Amino acid sequence: MTKYMLIMRGTDETYATYKDKPFEEIINAMGAYNEAMMNAGVLVAGEGLAEDLSTAFVVDFSGEAPVVTDGPYGETHELFNGFWMIQVSSREEAIEWARRAPLHGPGSKLEVRRVTDESDFADYSDNEFVQKEEGWREQLGTN
Repeated sequence: MTKYMLIMRGTDETYATYKDKPFEEIINAMGAYNEAMMNAGVLVAGEGLAEDLSTAFVVDFSGEAPVVTDGPYGETHELFNGFWMIQVSSREEAIEWARRAPLHGPGSKLEVRRVTDESDFADYSDNEFVQKEEGWREQLGTN
């Protein structure tokens, strides 16, 4: 089984489109999608992110010391709106679930990324932190 992260992305135009929809309609569509993934046994985690960008901040590591910039962001081309973490048997199954996401409208995108696992670090199996990782996953219940 392989984990994938489905990352919701949208633009200012996407937000404007969703503001025209009844919020309960959005909740129901997301709830039905979440329930389908739960019933199929593929949903590992998922969360939406607060729409109020004034609570957000960015940490920029491009200089000598990290610099924190408070939200709201200046110009928004694309925003990360939330995510689902799924565990499926293949890339094709991840694509199938991604296509079913209840996202609509201009600028709506779903980026799908494979989550690394122990096989990605096989060449570093003697590394202290690679060895600790398995214990941490068990401790967190995220195996």
